[in-house]
Amino acid sequence: MKPALANAGKRTQHLIDGEFPLTKEDFDKIAEIAYSDAGIDLGEAKASLVYSRLTKRLRALRLESFHSYCALLSKEDGDGERQQMVAALTTNVTRFFREPHHFEHVKTHVVAPLVATARAGGAVRIWSAACSSGEEPYSIALAILSAMPDAASLNVKVLATDIDPDVLHKGQTGVYGEAAMAPVPPEMRQRWFSLQVDGERGKAWRAGEELRKLVVFRKLNLIGHWPMRGPFHAIFCRNALIYFKEETQVEVWRRFAPLLVPAGRLYIGHSERLFGAATPLYVNEAITTYRLREEPAA
Repeated sequence: MKPALANAGKRTQHLIDGEFPLTKEDFDKIAEIAYSDAGIDLGEAKASLVYSRLTKRLRALRLESFHSYCALLSKEDGDGERQQMVAALTTNVTRFFREPHHFEHVKTHVVAPLVATARAGGAVRIWSAACSSGEEPYSIALAILSAMPDAASLNVKVLATDIDPDVLHKGQTGVYGEAAMAPVPPEMRQRWFSLQVDGERGKAWRAGEELRKLVVFRKLNLIGHWPMRGPFHAIFCRNALIYFKEETQVEVWRRFAPLLVPAGRLYIGHSERLFGAATPLYVNEAITTYRLREEPAA
């Protein structure tokens, strides 16, 4: 595959030549849908990424061209494939206890001070936005159980949301292979998971009843309507907004603020930093960890 040179004798410009030539018109249509449906910002520099991710969809659907694919996306009943397209274009890179400092921080600075409150009947709420296949919200739940082993019997919940129904289903199932479970300490595996042996897939671990009871999975588009009201003691939104335009990132961070309790925490990805109009709302407390500012910034 290589970028095609502009040809003045042709009306159609190919951005990528290959098994399914990708024209600028088709790319622009895909970019328009990705932005309107999910806030994903696709410049022409990402044409190769779009091509490599979506040619798999064309083969699976037995389509002959990106033009046909765009026609499918534009149909009234094309919502299902639009979801598949968004899922293909976003990278669901996740693992248990990814960026472990966040889970130690939430355990020590958020959950531990709330143990007495929870045991007195108070609510404890944490939101994992863009939860992918569940490793992040289950890691949060494990951090909660480390500080509060009886959390499953209390009013304690982790809301786990994502735009992709396929990864949500995996999270709800709560079954992970041996390799995926590597970051989970053995004592946590033994206490909060059950070992399953599959003749084809080998060892797998299923989140136990108490662990699954803490996590509620829901479909949610971060640029759409948010039905929940909070308040949340902490929000994890890590490495999801990197796909958005800067103004959209700032707007999402601003929308988080009213849903946090006073001094609630916001955890973002290792390559992210708050900026713009969102900055005065939070205080940088630790590595990519922010606390909601209780007094307006001067």
